[in-house]
Amino acid sequence: MKWSKVEEKIFVAIMICSTVVVLSSLALILGTVIWRGLPALNLAMLIQTPKGGYYLGKEGGILNAILGSLFLAGGATALALAISLPIALYLHFYAERSWHGEVVRLALDVLWGIPSIVYGAFAFTLMLWLGLRASLLGGIIALSLLELPIMTRGMDEAINMVHPLLKEASYSLGATRLETALKIVVRQSIPGLLTAVLLAFGRGIGDAASVLFTAGFTDHLPTSLFEPAASLPLAIFFQLSTPFPAVQDRAYASALVLTGIVLTLSLISRRLAGRLTEHVIR
Repeated sequence: MKWSKVEEKIFVAIMICSTVVVLSSLALILGTVIWRGLPALNLAMLIQTPKGGYYLGKEGGILNAILGSLFLAGGATALALAISLPIALYLHFYAERSWHGEVVRLALDVLWGIPSIVYGAFAFTLMLWLGLRASLLGGIIALSLLELPIMTRGMDEAINMVHPLLKEASYSLGATRLETALKIVVRQSIPGLLTAVLLAFGRGIGDAASVLFTAGFTDHLPTSLFEPAASLPLAIFFQLSTPFPAVQDRAYASALVLTGIVLTLSLISRRLAGRLTEHVIR
């Protein structure tokens, strides 16, 4: 047998093993969360806020953490989107093949790798300078900084997939760079842009370190941007930290809710992206 055939079989085996490891890890995580969390999950957990002694095994739910996580991640994603899309378009239409465009991409890659606790510490320092306390607004600021490089680089890659002939055809018809960017490129890359937004949202809603000091934690629902907000990752951490098995099972139920939120949004995003691909020229 030729060495090329042997080499191909070896790499195919490695790829299959890698796929099995990934799928097995996902199945193990989902299985553990469902096995431990589903029996403890009930309607009261979803529609009630914590009562006195909830973390000691008494009545209540995690509605404050569910809504708090959605407020935090949703606000941060909207803020990051307002900044990320202009940056991605600038890199492709105004800084294309320039050294400062590459510097921006390098900076985004470095920011992507910074631990989330560093973003939390920076946002906390910024809050002190602005005179803010731990609040929903502080958590949104911290998470938007965390999501910004993820979303921008994802959008950068999505826009890069648009065929350059489309841009050239747009220019030949007299369109400006801004018109080409907004009316041609953005429309053609919407599925990829949605994926970038979803990746950033998933990172934001699942992060605990960056909101620990910036958003705080409360058993109540926030009524303004300047009040503390609970989050599901911190609720899971606090429940797992207790010595009561019933409360620890609630932590797995909270993890199941968090996983369900991310999975639901992923399915909705894929469904929406599938419809939008009808207008994509391949």
